[in-house]
Order: sequence, then structure tokens, then C-alpha cells
Amino acid sequence: MTAPPGLYEKVLERLAAGESPVPPPRIRASAAVVLWRRRGGGLEVFWVRRSPELAFMGGWHAFPGGGLARRDAALPVSGQPLGVDEGPADAGIPDLVKDGIGELGPVLPPGLAGCAVRELLEETGVVPVARRAEGAADLLDRLAVERRRLLAGKGDLAALPERLGVEIDLSRLVYAGRWLTPPLGPVRFDNRFFLLEWPATSPVQPRVERGELVEGEWIAPREARGRWERGEVITAPPILHILKVLAEEGPEAGLARLRNPVEANLGPLREVEFRPGVVLFPLATPTLPPAAYTNAYLLGTGDCVLVDPGSPFDRESAALAGALAVAAERGRRVREIWLTHHHPDHVGGVEALRRELGVPVAAHRSTAERLAGAGIGIDRELVEGERVELEGDPPFPVRVLHTPGHASGHLAFLDETFGSLVSGDVVAGLGTIVIDPPDGDMDVYLATLARLEALAPRTLFPSHGPPITNVVEKLAEYRRHRLWREERILDAWRRGVRTTAELVAEAYDDLAAAAVPLAERQVEAHLARLAGHGRI
Repeated sequence: MTAPPGLYEKVLERLAAGESPVPPPRIRASAAVVLWRRRGGGLEVFWVRRSPELAFMGGWHAFPGGGLARRDAALPVSGQPLGVDEGPADAGIPDLVKDGIGELGPVLPPGLAGCAVRELLEETGVVPVARRAEGAADLLDRLAVERRRLLAGKGDLAALPERLGVEIDLSRLVYAGRWLTPPLGPVRFDNRFFLLEWPATSPVQPRVERGELVEGEWIAPREARGRWERGEVITAPPILHILKVLAEEGPEAGLARLRNPVEANLGPLREVEFRPGVVLFPLATPTLPPAAYTNAYLLGTGDCVLVDPGSPFDRESAALAGALAVAAERGRRVREIWLTHHHPDHVGGVEALRRELGVPVAAHRSTAERLAGAGIGIDRELVEGERVELEGDPPFPVRVLHTPGHASGHLAFLDETFGSLVSGDVVAGLGTIVIDPPDGDMDVYLATLARLEALAPRTLFPSHGPPITNVVEKLAEYRRHRLWREERILDAWRRGVRTTAELVAEAYDDLAAAAVPLAERQVEAHLARLAGHGRI
């Protein structure tokens, strides 16, 4: 007999019925600058690696840039970037990527050019000055001083050109496209890219100061993409697209492709491939806030599996089907649907996609038993240690891992080539993981975290939120936090606190009233573990 749904599943069912809608992510304007030069007959760009300690894109390679700040509008500049008025402001951005945003604003809102210049100075130590002033004898020293002032939060943008003794010339920037980051967190960046030629003969050359960035280098675009294809770096779709276009056509002939990156779309959705062979589709689902999306994944380079098409909404399933049809035209064909576990925000679109694709569905036996009552059939059982080599160029071997704790039938999928782990709800890139007994088991969950930590994946792809690169540290942090919480519960128990409600008050600080019932389930899971270990 299938066990009845727990409180966590009931909460998800209520969300599916329309309770407590999550507001769409906040949109923040941002800008990035692609420095380029020709050297020895070849093209090079300057890219940077972000500190692994950063919460957003930690450890990733990118181009210098960042979010618009209020003070950026105070920077005195002359001219404007070339090409900002050519073509529609939202060229190449799929409608569904803009879902919930409405009409996008202009390419160059007030202050954005100042943002690009400020970020460039802070992160590389260079600014696009008028050519007549670029060779000033003491410009290097002045740039270093003003850079330090800005990084310390003491810089005066309104006085920056005067202090540098230069005129900041925006006409040296060339508009190179606009991208929206995927809805993977509470903020989405509306990022504009600009090209800036920076000759090797210039007396001022870009240099990274360790802090938010840990390194920077000039590199040929083809080699940069090659490093990504070999799994040596992680970066975002716009960086990959810019590198591809620059490698194939250069900064002048490739401008049309940069400004209208429609080729980077999979029909109605953007192609989001942070690591080779792992394409991410964030789909709107009735899931636990603050998350509002569940990530479906397409794994493989030829034959592929589709993991967790979780959205129950017809529009999302239709968009995913359209994207997969385009992917199939490009050589990536879905041969099977895999499920990490049975929770409704992971299986809501299974039947729609099964009908559309005409492929079988595979999951753990426990998941199959639980879904049978919901009318979702499982065609094949996935088992611990199973290894599936997906044909393609290159082949894509995937190992099935049984990772219970959040759910008894929970699975994760390890790409054995590049160390990418599609982790389901073992770890969340946004929000928290609920352990709801009896199907959820805290002792088993902690063992799963320790096992995955020992495997040391290079990148973790969760079901909610962005990828995680400091995987071992994150898994260890999850275990430490759970054990810390458990010690608080144990301490309260030893002081005579016995009711679940009182234990929640002792163990959780500043808990919203709506979260108390799920926190009580967490406490019950910890109590069961403590009892199992003979500590209470």
C-alpha cells in the first residue's frame, strides 16, 4: 500500500491550487565590457574568473561587469556607445524568457554607460578615455589611485574624469547584445554587453586585483571555448555565444549575430548550458517559496535523457516541447525521461512530455510505487550504480546514484566525464530542503550528503536555483548546519522542552509563521535520528 502524502507534499498541492503565489524575480540592469585586441595576427579577449566565495556565479569565468548602481548616473561622459539605437531593444530574447517582465526598457537607461565604465575600472583598472588623453604620463598612477578609492567605496564618480585628467569617451564602446539571466533566483540581470578595442600597445593594460575576482587573462576566443568544452571552466551562455561569434567572424563582421543572438535559443526558450552536456530549463512550478521554478535538465550530446519535467502548466510544457524539438534538429534527441523523485513539482509535466516525445519514463522503484496512485506510470526502474552511456560526440556516460533522505526513492545523476551532478532536492541553490518523515529521513539524508561529498563532483545542478561550483564545501556546510540545528534541539530536550512547537521556538530564530508547520516536521526528523542513535 502506498503511504499517504506527508505535510510537505500537501503544502505543494495547496500551492498548485493557487495559494501563496511567489512574486516574479526582481530585474536589475547590468553591463559588461568585452576588451579585445589583435596580437600576432590573432584575436584575443580579456576574461576574468570570479571568486569561488561569491554567492552569484562564484568561480565562473566572465567578462568584467556588474549591476547598475544609483551613483553611476553621476559619472560625466561624452558620446554614447555605437549601435545602441540599431534594431529592437529586445532582439533575440525569447518571449517566454521575458515571461512576467513585460516590455523591456531601452538598451541604454540612465547610468548604464557609467556602470560599464565604473565596473571596468574597478575590475581591470582601465577606462575608455579619449585618444588624445590616453597617453598622459601619470595616467597609470592616477588610475591606480582612483581604482583603490572606488574599491574601498570612497570614490567620487562625479569628479572621476577631472581627477584622472581625461575625458571618458563612450563612443569607443560598441553595443554587442542584451541577455536576461534565467529565473534561477530572486534577482534576474538584464545585462548589456559592449565591445571595447584595447590595443596591446596601450600603456595602460587590464589587471585584476584579487577580491571579487581572482584572475584575469588575455585569451583567444577559440581557446576559451575549448577550455569550456573540455570541462576546465564554467561560464554562462552569453559568454559562450560571444566567444563563438568572435572566434568565427571577429568583432566587426560578427556584430549582427552579437546584437541579435537568436541562434542561442532553442525555439521559445534560451539554451542554458553552463557545463557541456547539461542543458537547464527553469520551468514555473508550484514549489516551495522562495523558489518559483523547478529546473528540468537535458543530459547528453546526442542521445539524451530529460530529467524532471516538473511543470503542470500547459504553457511551460509546450515551451519545453518546442525547445526539445529544436534541440533534436540540432542533434540532441530525448530517448527517455528520468525522475529524481515523486514530489509534484518534479513530475507535473511528465505525462504531457511522455505523449509529446513518445518516450518511456524511468525512476526508482519507490518513486514508481508512489506515482502509481497519481496516474503516472513508470516504464523502467533505475537502480543504484546503473551506468548509462548516452551516444553522442563525445559520448556522455551517466551514473545513477540512489540518494535518499528527502525522499526514499530520490536519485541523482552523475556525469562521469565532467563531474556534473544533477542533484534533485539533495541541495537547493535557492531555499531549503525539507525532511518530512516518514518518507524523509534525517539520518539517511546526512549519510547521503557525506557520500556525495566523498564523490567530490565538480559542479552541482540542483532542482531549484543556480548551479553550485564549490560543491564539497557546500555539502559539508549543509551537514554542519543540520548537525548544529540538531544540537540546539538536543540541548532544549535535555532542559526539559518536549513539545514540537516549543522545540521549534528553541531551535529556529525569526521563523515566519507560515514556515512553522514544516519546521515542526524538521524537528520530528531530528528527534527520530536522535532516538535512533540513543541520545534521547
